[in-house]
Amino acid sequence: MTPFIPSDEKTQAIAQHIQAILDILGEDKQREGLIKTPTRVGAAMQHLTQGYQQDAEEILRSALFIEDYRQMVVVKDIPFYSLCEHHLLPFFGKAHIAYIPNGKITGLSKIARVVDVFARRLQVQERMTREIKDCIERTLQPLGVMVVIEAEHLCMQMRGVEKPHAVTTTSDFTGAFTRPETREEFMNLIRRG
Repeated sequence: MTPFIPSDEKTQAIAQHIQAILDILGEDKQREGLIKTPTRVGAAMQHLTQGYQQDAEEILRSALFIEDYRQMVVVKDIPFYSLCEHHLLPFFGKAHIAYIPNGKITGLSKIARVVDVFARRLQVQERMTREIKDCIERTLQPLGVMVVIEAEHLCMQMRGVEKPHAVTTTSDFTGAFTRPETREEFMNLIRRG
């Protein structure tokens, strides 16, 4: 995977707004620790939202193989970091993904990359869960897909209700995973240590 390189033009545009925010907050933007902060934030925001410039379906198609395998494929404990679109604060956790192939499989690392594509956008966990499921379903056309995401949201921990360690779990599924026994098999597999 090629390293991300932020655009200088976008970095400077974001930096101008960050300087204005520092002024509004009453900070001295000439203070040693803050002089380069607007530029750093400009580059960081581009890195954290690089999923807008990536095509998750193309990532899956780049390692698509014909294979007569029709049992569950599970990739679990995929770490991710995202930004809540409501407060621009991080949420992070793990994604667990299963699909049942229907003549096509993809490279396992591509599943993790799909998670990153959708996590590296301004998000809500519920939509991210659905987007990952829909992408895999459209691209691989499997017999079924299931996605479970467990995450901690700093917008809930640092502000608002201030409840540290609260974990939000979302799931979405289709096809063979509409059968309770198939969902249960997946859930048992991701619970194992």
